[in-house]
Amino acid sequence: MARTITAIDIGSSKICTLIGEVTEPDVVRVIGIGVVPSRGVSHGVITDLEEATLAIGESIQKAERIAQMTVTRAYISAGGPHISSQNKSGSTSIGKGDRPIDREDLQRALDAAQTIPVSHNRQIIYCTAREYTLDEEAVTKNPLGLLGYTLLVDAHVITANATSISNLANCVRRNHVDIVEYVPQPIASATAVLSAEEMNDGVAVVDIGAETTSLSIYVLGTPFDTRVYPVGGTHFTNDMVVGLHTPIATAEEIKLRYGHLLPSAVPADEKIDVSTFGEQVISSIQRRFVAEIMGARMEDILDHFILRDIKRSGYDGLLAAGIVLTGGASLSPGMAEMVQSTLHLPARVALPRRLHGLTETISSPAYATAVGLLLHGMRRETVDRAIPVMEGNPSLLSRVIRLFRNILPK
Repeated sequence: MARTITAIDIGSSKICTLIGEVTEPDVVRVIGIGVVPSRGVSHGVITDLEEATLAIGESIQKAERIAQMTVTRAYISAGGPHISSQNKSGSTSIGKGDRPIDREDLQRALDAAQTIPVSHNRQIIYCTAREYTLDEEAVTKNPLGLLGYTLLVDAHVITANATSISNLANCVRRNHVDIVEYVPQPIASATAVLSAEEMNDGVAVVDIGAETTSLSIYVLGTPFDTRVYPVGGTHFTNDMVVGLHTPIATAEEIKLRYGHLLPSAVPADEKIDVSTFGEQVISSIQRRFVAEIMGARMEDILDHFILRDIKRSGYDGLLAAGIVLTGGASLSPGMAEMVQSTLHLPARVALPRRLHGLTETISSPAYATAVGLLLHGMRRETVDRAIPVMEGNPSLLSRVIRLFRNILPK
């Protein structure tokens, strides 16, 4: 019997609900789509509980009508600059080396990695195993069935602002939907656009959304660094409001119709008409000036955020597959060329992969996070039943340990 999975991506520009039907392993068919303009959300964080709840409800209802079913549980994206990551180790004793490692052993090692000091306003929302070490010698991706004494896991742990997550949960649950799992937006986007080969060879995914840009670095098949920055496509628009002295609606239209990131790619004599504040007549400006404004903003994003943190991570020399760009703003003309010339790495703009069913609307970089959520849910509920638990929310044991650590005297 076919099972259904629901993903809800709550972004700053739109809220997207996808309902997928899993009929066989590793294949999900989209049977319901609900996309509405985002309300009550800023930089990936809930700012108006009532408005956000209503917008999420509208998105869910649209998807339900198309799929002809009721949503009761969903995977939820967690985004915003409050997202941060760190790499930690955890270990567990197997015994006397006379029994094979099982799934419970893997989970205990992950639980140990999640017992890291977390301040009262932070919570762990995601943890994935990068590699395992058995008895201080063997390094493996899948130690199931092996014999040994001590299992050490190297894990990538992602935390978020606890209040932001609680507000997000309230909005979803007020629509009578239970949350299966929070998936960090950078992880979801990477899931939608990367191949296994790119993850193994080393790659950085840059998702440029409306109000945030995220970076996720993958090496040897697993995430090594995850970050979210408070800048995105709307900053191109805001810069043009200031630079062109034009209303925001006009600036947005100019960005979409005439925008480019490379001034040299725009003819020097090409002009466009612009209506400015307080003027009754239409002004004519050079289109190259628009490209200069957008290019300057993108250069700032690359220099002060992306390049800085790629170098800081220490993996800048290991990104053989280069930069994979996604998110709505990645569609800006000249994006891949500018990133490639600035970062001196191969760059491409990526569409979501492995789509089936109602895909026409969501076959765009703007829907990478929503599609990645759906694919993540499919993997968690099908493939992961037969392989080690490699990622997900903190287990009950690790949450209890952190609770007692926080309430006991320091």
